[in-house]
Amino acid sequence: MTELGSVAWPPAPIKTERLVLREPGARDRAAVIELLASPEVGNYLGGPQPRDELEREMPGVPSRRPGRFIVDLDGAMIGQITLYRETGHLRQAAGKAELGYLFLPDAWGCGYAAEAGAAALDWFADAFPSEQVVLATQTANVRSMRLAAKLGFIEVERYEAYGAEQWFGMWSPVTPSD
Repeated sequence: MTELGSVAWPPAPIKTERLVLREPGARDRAAVIELLASPEVGNYLGGPQPRDELEREMPGVPSRRPGRFIVDLDGAMIGQITLYRETGHLRQAAGKAELGYLFLPDAWGCGYAAEAGAAALDWFADAFPSEQVVLATQTANVRSMRLAAKLGFIEVERYEAYGAEQWFGMWSPVTPSD
């Protein structure tokens, strides 16, 4: 997020049953380039980024922007989860935190995105009690919509943008009833 307030960044690594969510390091550079240059990953994001540009422009340590978690399986990056304060590309989300996720195709279908996404949302709920999180994805990206539902996002609306129908959902932390 661009504004983390009093929340220290990065947090201690977050451990799940199989994964570790941690800040980026130099060892992740090649995997981040692979992720961003992947045609499969870029399919619903306007296409892959040119590998030669990524190689030339990416620093030795990928961005350590607050809100960016590397998803690590057995010491290797398999994806990333982001929680950034929405800065304006989605009018519906202005000022809210937006969840994003990208995983290498070899990690698809194993439940890693759901496991990592749930852990990141749990961290967020502890750090920002009662704050909502939003998510947007193309309706054509059935896997992403299925993941959003599994994580507890509720559809708010559908709209046209970037030449495709988009799905917009909202997540709220579960609060115990009195």
